Amino acid sequence: MYRGDFALGTLMRFLPIVTQIFLWGAIFSAIEQGGGAEGAVQEGDAGSPPRIAGYRYEDFVAYYLLTMISRAFSSMPGLASGVARQIRDGEIKKYLIQPVDMIEFLLLGRVAHKLVYYGVAMAPFALVFYLCRGFFPGWPAPEVLAAYVASLAMAFLLGFLMELTLGLIGFWFLEVSSLLFVYMLFSFFLSGHMFPIDMLPAPLDTIVRLVPLQYLAYFPAAVFLGKIEGTELVVGLAMQAAWVLAFALIARWVFARGVRRYSGYGG
Repeated sequence: MYRGDFALGTLMRFLPIVTQIFLWGAIFSAIEQGGGAEGAVQEGDAGSPPRIAGYRYEDFVAYYLLTMISRAFSSMPGLASGVARQIRDGEIKKYLIQPVDMIEFLLLGRVAHKLVYYGVAMAPFALVFYLCRGFFPGWPAPEVLAAYVASLAMAFLLGFLMELTLGLIGFWFLEVSSLLFVYMLFSFFLSGHMFPIDMLPAPLDTIVRLVPLQYLAYFPAAVFLGKIEGTELVVGLAMQAAWVLAFALIARWVFARGVRRYSGYGG
């Protein structure tokens, strides 16, 4: 019963995609009827379908579907707040008096959570992507698919480490919910979950690409759709790996500094 309810809830999370289909369908229909907006149709491609920031109508729908997968990998519900609560309530002492590394323990717990999540959610995902198969140009080349899988794995690690670091700030603050709200707000807009960051004007697009949030949703989706290729793809994967390593070191440093000032009282 629980798994059936969970699978149904996963399926219902795709309902906003219906809104996106109607929304972008209306936008591109208006562009076609109006003769094309400035910059919407690529120059020299007479008769080609209209594009916005290099995306066709089908690309937009496919992009939003792919970001659902990206966010399913990179989102860590309850991680930061849970860590902060364990610090505040004193539960964290179990990691300090037993031979268990807290960061590794939490990471393995999240790996198990994602395995169970996709084990249950595989059917709803497969159904939605089968029904929306017409929005995709087909499977990418094997090397692109391998890069996509690698980007998803690193999106998981990056999302885990960033939220873990936020939770570890609980060593200094009793409540991190406000910080977590600000983080989630920026993440929703700047990760590409709401819209492709290609649509941002200069220099805002350059600034957004300098922060790691794009690797949580936009980057894996853009890799699958072939928006990032060649040298740019190699550099992007290297930068994503560098951010993962950076936040792994930051999380370790914050944890070590926090433990040095932590005090526990009582039995």
